[in-house]
Amino acid sequence: MIQRIQSIYLGLAVIMTGALPFVFHLWKLENGAPFYFMQSMLYTVLFGLGTTLSLLSILSFKKRQNQFVMNRLNIILNLILLGLFVYRTLNLPGETAVSEKGIGMFLPIGTIFLLVLANRAIKKDEDLVKSVDRLR
Repeated sequence: MIQRIQSIYLGLAVIMTGALPFVFHLWKLENGAPFYFMQSMLYTVLFGLGTTLSLLSILSFKKRQNQFVMNRLNIILNLILLGLFVYRTLNLPGETAVSEKGIGMFLPIGTIFLLVLANRAIKKDEDLVKSVDRLR
């Protein structure tokens, strides 16, 4: 059923990877201009893949195992994205007048948290179905 709690978590993950990067910048450049994810093809592809995996996971609500695996892949994808952000943060020059990191760099952390919660709810549903099957 699509009205399960993991669908809400996955919907929030879709919003976090699909809509919020358009609103929040990742960091500011040396000239003070904000850097959005669309200015780099790598970040655009990674955010797009994360959004697509979350949407596919929502739509495959009848196959809990596939949903669980897609969420795991999405967690790995967001960890890669977070690693790229950390690498970029460590390479940002700190001596300039404006070296501001944006809130958009923390979006993968929130997405990972939501995906873990969704996986926990999927596991709980799977355990419930297995316990009912034992009674038959």
